[in-house]
Amino acid sequence: MATVADNAPGDTSGGTRFAPGMQVRARNEDWLVVEVAETEHDGTRLDVRGISALVRDQRAVFFAHEGLDQVTPLRPEDTELEPDPSPECRRSRLFIDALIRKTPLPLSEQRLATVGTHLVDDLAYQRDPAKAALRALRPRLLIADAVGLGKTLEVGLLLSELIRRGRGERILVVTPKHILEQFQHELWTRFAIPVVRLDSAGIERIKNDIPAGRNPFSYYKRAIISIDTLRSDRWRSHLMQVTWDAVVIDESHKLINTGTKNNRLAQLLAPKTDALILASATPHNGQRESFGELLSLLDPTAIPNTSDYDETQLDHLYIRRHKMSPDVSAEIGHKWATRKKPITIDCTATPAEQQVFDELYDVWINPKDGRTAPVTGKGARLFPYTLLKSFLSSHSALVETVTNRINRIDESKQAQERQAERDALVSLGTLAEAIDIEESAKFRELVRVLKDEIKVGPKSDKRVVVFSERRATLQILQDTLPSALGFAPGKGKTGGAVRQLHGGLSDDEQQRTVKDFGLADSDVRVLLTGDIAAEGVNLHRQCHQMIHYDLPWSLITIEQRNGRIDRYGQQHCPEIRALLLLTDDEDPDRPSADRAVSQRLLEREDEVHRAFGEAASILGLRDEDAERVEIVERLLAGDEPFDTVVPPAPLDPFEAFLADHTPESDSTGYQVPQLFASTRAFVEEALDEVYDNPEQRIGKHWSDDHPKMMVFTPDRELQRRLLVLPKSYLDERGVLEQLRVTFDKEFGQDRLDRARERSGNRRKGALTKQERAETSGWPDVSYLTDQHPVVEWLTDKVLVKLTRNTAPLITADVIEPVFLTQGMYSNAKGHPTVLAWTCVTGLESGTPKFDDDLVGVLRRAGVEPGMLNRPFTGDKDALQALVPAAVRATREHLAELRAEQETPLIEQLVEYEKRLEAWKRESFSAFEQLSFTGIRRQHEENRVQKTAVEVEQLIEQLATQGESMVRVIGVLAPAAASGGAAVQQQKGA
Repeated sequence: MATVADNAPGDTSGGTRFAPGMQVRARNEDWLVVEVAETEHDGTRLDVRGISALVRDQRAVFFAHEGLDQVTPLRPEDTELEPDPSPECRRSRLFIDALIRKTPLPLSEQRLATVGTHLVDDLAYQRDPAKAALRALRPRLLIADAVGLGKTLEVGLLLSELIRRGRGERILVVTPKHILEQFQHELWTRFAIPVVRLDSAGIERIKNDIPAGRNPFSYYKRAIISIDTLRSDRWRSHLMQVTWDAVVIDESHKLINTGTKNNRLAQLLAPKTDALILASATPHNGQRESFGELLSLLDPTAIPNTSDYDETQLDHLYIRRHKMSPDVSAEIGHKWATRKKPITIDCTATPAEQQVFDELYDVWINPKDGRTAPVTGKGARLFPYTLLKSFLSSHSALVETVTNRINRIDESKQAQERQAERDALVSLGTLAEAIDIEESAKFRELVRVLKDEIKVGPKSDKRVVVFSERRATLQILQDTLPSALGFAPGKGKTGGAVRQLHGGLSDDEQQRTVKDFGLADSDVRVLLTGDIAAEGVNLHRQCHQMIHYDLPWSLITIEQRNGRIDRYGQQHCPEIRALLLLTDDEDPDRPSADRAVSQRLLEREDEVHRAFGEAASILGLRDEDAERVEIVERLLAGDEPFDTVVPPAPLDPFEAFLADHTPESDSTGYQVPQLFASTRAFVEEALDEVYDNPEQRIGKHWSDDHPKMMVFTPDRELQRRLLVLPKSYLDERGVLEQLRVTFDKEFGQDRLDRARERSGNRRKGALTKQERAETSGWPDVSYLTDQHPVVEWLTDKVLVKLTRNTAPLITADVIEPVFLTQGMYSNAKGHPTVLAWTCVTGLESGTPKFDDDLVGVLRRAGVEPGMLNRPFTGDKDALQALVPAAVRATREHLAELRAEQETPLIEQLVEYEKRLEAWKRESFSAFEQLSFTGIRRQHEENRVQKTAVEVEQLIEQLATQGESMVRVIGVLAPAAASGGAAVQQQKGA
């Protein structure tokens, strides 16, 4: 294994290094390097943009590898100095600033650089995941924050930081299909990160937009796709051919079960990406080994034995906070409306329903006269409670359960032996079918509460989420509820005031329903949904009312459900109700299941939510299904379902770690050097430089109606960058014809809010086409961050404007020539490890002096907006002759800086090597203890060896390699003639 020491300062092996912003020559044309990536077999992959006349603004990809493309960096020693004739030296200032923007931050820079630039509240706790991830050699983290804290925003902040470091060019986001658009919407509107949505509609676009047979993941560098789509064999072959900078998997607890398609997908993706971010509010399923295997996806060397580990081994991989965590409550407690105490509504069974209750208890649950329940086969002990839970949902759900059981009996080989069970099921089903939904106790109470208490109706804007576990219940409510509330029947699956959201809908239907429920002008008023909506969906924007039509027997699921409206950003106190179906002769000593279990669960979740913010620790099982089974087992044994109200105190260290953990981080913010006072200043001057007269050439103007909104027509290159966004959004907003942007955060947030909350009268059909577009949920104005495609587009335009291998010569307030240079070392992945923006003086006397405060030197020299561009009157040839000396001096200075800047990285790599060796020893020791033999032993040893080789290669790739890259980016020359004379005198000497 090559060690970190093999790449210590002084080693200049490794060949030519390339970096974004570098100019190169290939195929007899000049190009600007836009993106650098190392490939496994084809050398360095260079995404470039044409500079020379024949290929200007054209995009191309070259592979700098023998036998493929001959790519030659333009030598810094040959840099030609050219006086800048532009007003206020605009071209020079833009060029230097654009180069800074284009250059990734070095690997050793762990401080956050994009904080405060996004359309989000600047919350310290939401920055913690990015801090934790950037402390590692590879950003790999499980974000396990409790429901409602904003995991999507935390992911967006982290991706933004990776992009600024040149480690986020290729991004894959994997989510459940019903939140694809929601996630895409947040990334674009808040962080200006465009990702193409590969849902069913997006896949159809692929067929039309990209060449046949082309891998969509190589064509689109940033994509979002559902886990259901991605796990199919069709997409697996495409994934095998692509490596990623960052992969995000939301609701990652679905990856846990070994051998499932989701788990195999995760196993495939984990080694194909540098950064891996998992997000889940319920990542631990109660099985220590499964949780260990999940975290091993992040760092395969963290846990030698996934059945035996402690919290100290996971510290760098896991972060979890909840509403009551001190750092969270102190920061957002006043911004998160307090949930009201939940209300339980007693629904006394009708005579027809009481007959079903009697049948369930007398025949199935507590048979009379010494008889036993007429149930056999798999799950026989628990099945009576399955019947009961179905009935507590609705008589339709019970009928469905009974029918399915009868069908399985009829199809089984023991049909004759199970005749008694079948007869009892038929009898129970007959009683259930006799119930009229409109006369049922829970339905009557639901209608009363909706109409009389919440005031839902055709003339009201009030909205409600109604949860049920059973699809049959959702369907019968869909069929009956609209007319009971006075609404017209809905149009199709996703139309009307009462709508369903369940897994049987297509991805497009699911996304449309979620989006419409969050728009103030949509006609949806009641959302009927199952526990598909208990994960990841934001339902709080227009709603603070929830009704549990039936309650799951799981604290975790109840917590997830309630979190749909009880979350950060909720401005009204959430109101939660639950309908309890009770027997007509309720006995306090023998309460019905809804009273004994459902009500108690609802109350316990609320108590723990207020005190601890962590419901999973009540039963200690951390898995919804396990909680349901445990509760039924306790009922069968005649035990109290809940022995305690609060978690045992104190929690053991591992449980405490699972409940609340923030990795240590003391990093402060990092201010990226910049020559312009703001993004607006850069964009406006860049437009003036690129288009000379942007008002005439691209129609740039400030809106009369909204003075904080700038409007212009995007060119074809910018249109291409925006095409990954939803076609519906591009068409409705006319983005490709006229782009509307703002630099004002408050105005940008206001337009985003208006996109969701615009007050109109869509139900009466009175909106124009433009007004209908304004109810789409996508804002008409885009907030410009430094990473917005508009800013990236202008940055590239500015860099391309500079001719081949030239640097601007600026007359400034200096007493001697100042050579401005950029220097960096990189690793094998093309990421900078050492970076300096250096100002070199003293070259005339042969004693170079260095100042690494580039921005400060320029400001002190008067190179800033409003400066007078004075003509150069010195000896250009004499300055030109000093260029090689400036390059040589910068290389020497950079070598000195390397020892300082690279030390933290080397220390990390050495520590990683030590940890790898310890992991290997402990892994083989574990094999001995577990008595692995034969094929099993060989398999495990091969796995360890393979992982070790991969990590060793990673360590080598992360270490600095090759020579330094130096570029002359400008020269400041004295204004007085004496400056030129001094140079000439030095030249003569």
